[in-house]
Amino acid sequence: MTTINKSAWILFCLLIMFTAVTEAQEYRGTGRVNVAIVRNPFMASESILAEGLVDSLTALNATIGLNQAFELTENESAYSGWAREALVSRHLADLISANGKNEYFTVALLGSCSDLPGVLSGMQNMGPGEEEQVYHLAANIPHRVGLIYFDAHADVNTPETTLSGMYGGMDVALATGLYNDNNRLITGLDPPLPPSYVLLADVRDTDPREQELIDRLHFEALSTDDIRTLSENVRKQMDRLSSLTDVIYVHIDMDVLAPEEVRGHGLTAPDGPTSRELADCLELIFTYPKAAAIGIASTPYGPRDPDHLSRQAAVRLIQGAIRGVNKRE
Repeated sequence: MTTINKSAWILFCLLIMFTAVTEAQEYRGTGRVNVAIVRNPFMASESILAEGLVDSLTALNATIGLNQAFELTENESAYSGWAREALVSRHLADLISANGKNEYFTVALLGSCSDLPGVLSGMQNMGPGEEEQVYHLAANIPHRVGLIYFDAHADVNTPETTLSGMYGGMDVALATGLYNDNNRLITGLDPPLPPSYVLLADVRDTDPREQELIDRLHFEALSTDDIRTLSENVRKQMDRLSSLTDVIYVHIDMDVLAPEEVRGHGLTAPDGPTSRELADCLELIFTYPKAAAIGIASTPYGPRDPDHLSRQAAVRLIQGAIRGVNKRE
C-alpha cells in the first residue's frame, strides 16, 4: 500500500470512528431527548409507568420514541431459576442493543438486579467500539461499558462467598466474570467487565468474604456523603470512567435509598440518600456524554407501596437523569 493510500485509509477510519462514537451518544438531534423505555414485563415496571412517568419526561423536553416489553417464548418459560434469569436478560439485551443503534437514550424498568447482565450486554453490542474503528482488529469488537452501581449491597458475591445464596446478590460478580460464565454468555455479555470499569455507589451492607473480594479487586466507590454533597469524587469518578469506556450504564436498586422511601423493599439498609439527593447526583452524572442509560430495579409497588412513595421516587430518579442529559452542551 502506498503512503498516500495509507494516509487516506487512516483518515477514513478516523472519520468512521468519530461518526460512530458521536452518533452512539447523540440523543438530542431534534433538540429533544429521544427516549426508549425498555420494560421487564413485571408489575413493578407497569406501576412506574402508571405513576405518570411518560408525562413527566415529556414535560422535561423528552420524546418517548419507544415503550417496549418482551415475552419469553413457550420453550423459554419452561425454565426457572438461574437459566430463566439469563433468558430474560438476553431479551433485554436485544431491545437495548437495537435502541442504542437507533440513537435512543434508554430508560430500563427492571424486575430485579438479576437483569443487570442483559442491560450491559445490550449496551456492549449497540454499536462498534472505538478500537474497532481505529484498528479493525475484528469484525465486531463491542463497546467498553462502564457501570455505576447504586445499591445498598455490592452484589459482588459468588456461590463461595454468599451468606444468603441469593442470585440477585451475585450479578456484579457475574458481570465481571467472577463466576457462572455460562449464564453470562447466554445473556450475550462477552467479554466480562473489568473491575476497573465498575463504580460501586453507596454500598452499606456486604458479606465478610464478599468485602474481601471487593478489596482484593480494588473496586472504586462513591460514599453516601459523596452523593449528598456532590463531592469532587463524583466528578473524579465520572472523568475516570469516561476515559476508560465508550458508554456508561447507571443501575439503581431502590434499596439504595433511605428506608423511609422504600418501606416495602425487603433489603433496606440505614443511612441512604433521599430520592431528591440521589436525583441531584444523577443530574450531574448524566451531564457526561458517555452516560447512555439508566435502569431502575426492585421498586416496591402495590400493597408494598401503599402511599406510592417508592414509585414516585423511581420517577424522580429518572427525571434527574433526563435533566442531566438536557444540560449537555
